[in-house]
Amino acid sequence: MTLTTLKTTPFDDQKLGTSGLRKKVSVFRQPDYLENFIQSLFNALGGVEGADLVIGGDGRFYNRRATQIILKMAAANGVASATVGRNGLLSTPAASNIIRKYKKTGGIILSASHNPAGENGDFGIKYNSSNGGPAPEKITDAIFEETKKITDYKILEIPDVDIEHLNSYKLMDMDIHIIDPVEDYQLMMEEIFDFDAIRKLIASGFTVRFDAMNAITGPYAKAILERTLGAAEGSVVNAVPLLDFGGLHPDPNPVHAKALFDLMHSDSAPDFGAASDGDGDRNIVLGRNTYAAPSDSLAVLTANAHLAPGYAKGIKGVARSMPTSAAVDRVAKSLNIPCFETPTGWKFFGNLLDAGEVTLCGEESAGTGSDHVREKDGLWAVLLWLNIIAASGKNVPELMTDHWAKFGRNFYSRHDYENLDLETANKLIADLRGKIPSLAGKTIDGLKVVAADDFCYTDPVDGSVSSHQGVRIYFKGESRIIFRLSGTGTEGATLRVYLERFEGNKEKLSMNTQDALAPLIAAADKIANISSRTGRVEPSVIS
Repeated sequence: MTLTTLKTTPFDDQKLGTSGLRKKVSVFRQPDYLENFIQSLFNALGGVEGADLVIGGDGRFYNRRATQIILKMAAANGVASATVGRNGLLSTPAASNIIRKYKKTGGIILSASHNPAGENGDFGIKYNSSNGGPAPEKITDAIFEETKKITDYKILEIPDVDIEHLNSYKLMDMDIHIIDPVEDYQLMMEEIFDFDAIRKLIASGFTVRFDAMNAITGPYAKAILERTLGAAEGSVVNAVPLLDFGGLHPDPNPVHAKALFDLMHSDSAPDFGAASDGDGDRNIVLGRNTYAAPSDSLAVLTANAHLAPGYAKGIKGVARSMPTSAAVDRVAKSLNIPCFETPTGWKFFGNLLDAGEVTLCGEESAGTGSDHVREKDGLWAVLLWLNIIAASGKNVPELMTDHWAKFGRNFYSRHDYENLDLETANKLIADLRGKIPSLAGKTIDGLKVVAADDFCYTDPVDGSVSSHQGVRIYFKGESRIIFRLSGTGTEGATLRVYLERFEGNKEKLSMNTQDALAPLIAAADKIANISSRTGRVEPSVIS
């Protein structure tokens, strides 16, 4: 074992979120940078002697190298056992499942989620606690504080260990278990869903296309959709996790999954289309000429979850992030179950799930999940859709049409302005906050503002308060605009503008979303002066 003394602390003054540390690969490859973070993590946990850890990631560039470094540091720091996905691979929901199923101390997940990969791309590390969910702020804050004062780290100076073969062996006193990354996850899915019903649906001629975007869900989707459920070979495309995700941007939205959207709106469209992201926790679902946008998807899944065996007794409650549309609120009211509105960040759902307050939860950014793990789960959402289709006999367009006819439609869209100058973006939000007191009662291009605030959340479980979570502007007629900055990128800032309008008139439910939201889009630009302040005449991504 070598005790290495650091000459510098290579961290900038940036707090960690629940998504952990995300930087360019070139930053992580600096001398001592990764080691500094891992030792700071171990120190923040009060030491890891005797701990049982899960380690794995999405397979992007630097995944294997990071896995080797972490294993050598874990052994040097007295970790009792490390469970590692073969070749360092584990989807984020699969890692959460292993932590929970085998009662592990926690897990280290290597991913930058939906961010691009490759030698010039992004890399990330986060810690998940014993409940399988992202570490709470008290841990991420402690890690950050440790990075300011760390002076040395412990590591074994030995050749790389074998992570390519399923095996168990010792590294010093630490047990290493190299496991099949798919096996435990598939067993869990078979317990939740009616695989026989889905298998019969597919055998009847129902066709599927799943785009894994050359990221982590490829092996999972191949094993479950093709080999177990009988989808034709080739139904899962871009199925091999690549170091650079094949040059794809693994964010399942209409821009980055354009090939899938084009296919599903063509004459050769299969019956069902879906995609997941870099680390497997996000999803999109499409039918022929139909996009089940994430907010609508959460509402439809909530209304029909009882059709799957795992939720046959009904659901306790549902939670959505504040920017997610209120479509699911109407479903919750009809089911007479609570609906919680939380800040963006899966940890808030984790508290509610652990307390038994909710069963399903979701975010507008293509993340949906339930109490089976403590993360978003892309393939789980796809399988729930397939189970509902098999049980109801209705396809995606029919399910969406029936849902809107019953509950009305929340026309909804998110406009992202990416890679903005950070100072400009921060000033824009600050000025919006300053406008809040003067907005109520104002009429903007014929839209009357009935309320405005900066969302503040008091957690009903632990009492913690999260403020400044997004500027909300409500208009007469159940419409709203939300402005917030995203913290998931590694370059510049991303301004996200969320637009929502409820429509109950059945004759107007088939309107084009952007047309239906046009007055709100114009009002958003007028309120925040987006185009004049950023120089952007249109968003980078519309979803």
